[in-house]
Amino acid sequence: MTTILLPTTVDGVPRLPAGVRAVPYDVTAPPPPEAADADAVVVWGNPGDRLAELARAARRVRWVQALAAGPDAVLAAGFGEDVVVTSGRGLHDATVAEHVLALVLACVRRVPDLVRAHDAHRWADELGGRQPLHPPGEVRTLLDAHVTVWGFGSIAARLAPLLRGLGADVTGVARTAGERHGFPVVTPDDLPDVLPRTDVLVALLPDLPATRGAVDARALGLLPARAWVVNAGRGSTLDEDALLAAVRAGRLAGAALDVVATEPLPASSPLWDEPRVLVSPHAAGGRPVGWTALVEDNVARFVAGRPLRNVVERDDA
Repeated sequence: MTTILLPTTVDGVPRLPAGVRAVPYDVTAPPPPEAADADAVVVWGNPGDRLAELARAARRVRWVQALAAGPDAVLAAGFGEDVVVTSGRGLHDATVAEHVLALVLACVRRVPDLVRAHDAHRWADELGGRQPLHPPGEVRTLLDAHVTVWGFGSIAARLAPLLRGLGADVTGVARTAGERHGFPVVTPDDLPDVLPRTDVLVALLPDLPATRGAVDARALGLLPARAWVVNAGRGSTLDEDALLAAVRAGRLAGAALDVVATEPLPASSPLWDEPRVLVSPHAAGGRPVGWTALVEDNVARFVAGRPLRNVVERDDA
């Protein structure tokens, strides 16, 4: 009998083959007794301390399925090096792309400024009426805008056509250059050429040693003053102090952050008070669309001894 632990934090129940026992568990509670004999664990929304407890209790586990696109929490929990970790890559493409598009449009169409004017009962003439399509030094539309997406994976593949459909020119940045899904992709070595002509920088980077702090003062300094920064990858990849300094000095137009280094963002953070920074409470994903189908497929593969989908290479972590 193969035992798999399933979190109660998600809707739906995967259809499992005969000989596989599913044990539901509360991610906020101590590990259930069945953890000691579990062969596999599905992780979603587990607090870090409880996940570490589960890693210690599940001594026989051979496979951990994360439903998050980024497996960093699982990799940090303490599961053995021989445990296969698979990610939820693909489960959040649609919802994250939708939210990132909303944040990009909020920036270029000045939605936070509109809301503040609305709350003040002020007709914001500077934001409406007759105006040039491309005001000098400003980005007011995605038409003819250059959007750079740093971290060109499956989410970017869903997002880029939406941006192009609204008139933007999209360039991806990834470890390997070439063409992906019909879009040009360059490497980080090419950023000095790409960032100076970027109107919106979208960061979708995972939390890896090579990406932590990647969007630093140097990278931000390459952007023109009209540019906006949208971060929906991991908060650890962006130097928030450098971002805030650049925005306050007028070296950047502003930013929209769905992820921050410390979550929840402390009430004392200066990011809250900067009118050119829009904070979104890690709201882009949160809904692993199609998770049951992924788990069903991977369980069948696990039982049959076949390679699993979305295996995380430990060398990248």
